[in-house]
Amino acid sequence: MNYCRKTHGVPALFSFFVPGLGQLVKGQILKALFIWIAFALAGALHIIGFGFLICTVIWVWQIYDAYNA
Repeated sequence: MNYCRKTHGVPALFSFFVPGLGQLVKGQILKALFIWIAFALAGALHIIGFGFLICTVIWVWQIYDAYNA
């Protein structure tokens, strides 16, 4: 049995509920920080109505990244 196989679904599931958590679980601390900063900036852009689109793109990308990276 190979106990060192990669688990893709669990970090993706974590990232689905908490953006950046999947990257943090996988040890990608800087990428998780980047995601949190990007979400904070996109949240600030909600004032002008453009942030929702950016948040959606970042959210989908980080789930994909947590699953594949």
